[in-house]
Amino acid sequence: MIRIVAIALAAIAFCATATAAVTPYPSSFKSQTIATNGTKLFVRVGGKGPAVVLLHGFGDTSDMWAPIAIKLAASHTVIVPDLRGMGLSAHPDTGYTKKNQAADIAGVMDALHVTTAELVTHDIGNMVGYALAAGYPGRISKWVVIDAPLPGIGTWAAQLSNPKTWHFNFYGPDEERLVAGRERIYLDRFWNELSDNPQKIDEATRVHYAALYARPHAIHDAFEQFKAFPQDGIDNQALLAKGKLTIPVLALGGEKSYGTHMKTELEFVASNVQGALVPNSGHWIMEENPAATTKLVLDFLQ
Repeated sequence: MIRIVAIALAAIAFCATATAAVTPYPSSFKSQTIATNGTKLFVRVGGKGPAVVLLHGFGDTSDMWAPIAIKLAASHTVIVPDLRGMGLSAHPDTGYTKKNQAADIAGVMDALHVTTAELVTHDIGNMVGYALAAGYPGRISKWVVIDAPLPGIGTWAAQLSNPKTWHFNFYGPDEERLVAGRERIYLDRFWNELSDNPQKIDEATRVHYAALYARPHAIHDAFEQFKAFPQDGIDNQALLAKGKLTIPVLALGGEKSYGTHMKTELEFVASNVQGALVPNSGHWIMEENPAATTKLVLDFLQ
C-alpha cells in the first residue's frame, strides 16, 4: 500500500512540473478541504463579489476551470470544488447519485456562508448542477450548462444507444481490473474520440489528468458516477415533476459535439434558455477552445 501511494504521489509531482498547458490557479485562490454531507471536498476560492460555483466533469478536475476562474475573480467570489471521488477530494465508496452530490455542493456553499450563487457546469457537473438548481430552489440564480445531457430527461434514451457512450455501462470489478495501471489508455479514448481535434488535448494535459485518475480508488469512483445514472434519471424526473427551472440558463454545446442540441435538451427542464456554440470544439471545451468558452460564460454572467 505504501508503495502504491508513493507511486501515485510521484506521478502527481511529475505532472506538476510537466503540465505547462494546464493553467495554474494564481496564489490569490486559496485551497481548502471542506467537510460536507459525510465526505470532504477539495475546494479553491478566489475573488470578491457575488458567488459563482464551477463544477467539472469526468476526464477533468476543477483544474479545467482556471482560465475562466481567473477572469471571473475580478467581479465574483469564485468557488471551484473537485467533485466527490475526483481530483483531490475524498474518495468514499458510495454517494455518487447526482442528487447526493448536489447536497455536497450545497454543504460547501453553507460552509462558505454563500446563500445564492451563479453556476457553471460541464459534463457530469451538469447533472450535479441540475440536481442543485432544482433541488435547492433560490440558491442558484443563473446557470451555464455545457455539453452533456441529463439522465432520464429529453433525449436521454437515445443517448444510451449512441456507440460513443458505451462507457455509461462500463463499470464493475473486472472493468476496474482492466483499467488499473492503464488509466492513460482509457482516458485517451475519451480525449481522442470526443474531441474535434485530439491534438488540442496536448501531452502535458493528458499526463496531468491521467496522474489524478490513477490515484487510489479514483477510477472506481469515476465508474460509480456512471453506475448511478439510472437512479439519477429517476431523481431527475421527480424534480422535473415539480416544475421547470425559471432561472436564466445558457446552454453551450461544442460545435462538433452536442452543438445546438444543448438548448433543446435544457428546454425540457428550464423555461428561460439561451443557446450558443463553442466553435472549433468537440466535448472538451476548455482544452479545445478556452478563449471562446470563457467569453461566452463571462458575457452571460456579467
